[in-house]
Amino acid sequence: MDDLNLYLDMAEESMKEAVAFLDDSLAHIRAGKANVKILDSIRVDYYGSKVPIGNVANVSTPDQRTIAIMPWEKNMFKVIEKAIIDSSIGIMPVNNGEVIRLNIPPLTEDRRKQLVRDSKAEAEKARVSVRNARRECIDGLKKATKSGMSEDVAKDGEDKVQKLHDKYMKQIDELFGAKEKEILTV
Repeated sequence: MDDLNLYLDMAEESMKEAVAFLDDSLAHIRAGKANVKILDSIRVDYYGSKVPIGNVANVSTPDQRTIAIMPWEKNMFKVIEKAIIDSSIGIMPVNNGEVIRLNIPPLTEDRRKQLVRDSKAEAEKARVSVRNARRECIDGLKKATKSGMSEDVAKDGEDKVQKLHDKYMKQIDELFGAKEKEILTV
């Protein structure tokens, strides 16, 4: 019975990680609304080390189309602006001396469709990971059956891992559906 729980726990952990990774990946896809997570990949030079913008400034979204960055030190304005310009987010910063603003442009229809395709690809990667975790668990249970586990326990394990699989697939579908709705909402 301990072997069964071990296989199920490993499978569930892999499935949880796949869903968490998908959630993070979808958060980084810009959907035409201001989201501070699009700045997560940008690093700025702060006294010799590369740190995220959130470590040297207050980052907020005053409205749906604007990200406001208020550096804690005046000398960080130019560094942050340069890092944003050099990054791949494709938004030009506007600096008024107190706040750096990023105005998020509205998405075109083609861009929205491309973002939905990108989101769908990320969701499919998560589905594949969940399926692989289920397959690995079932393979492990089959090997355990050959080395002494009863077939009834292994069959129950397969049923439980299928239920886990269905649960996490539903979560993936919900995450993708929410992101798709967010992208397509004008």
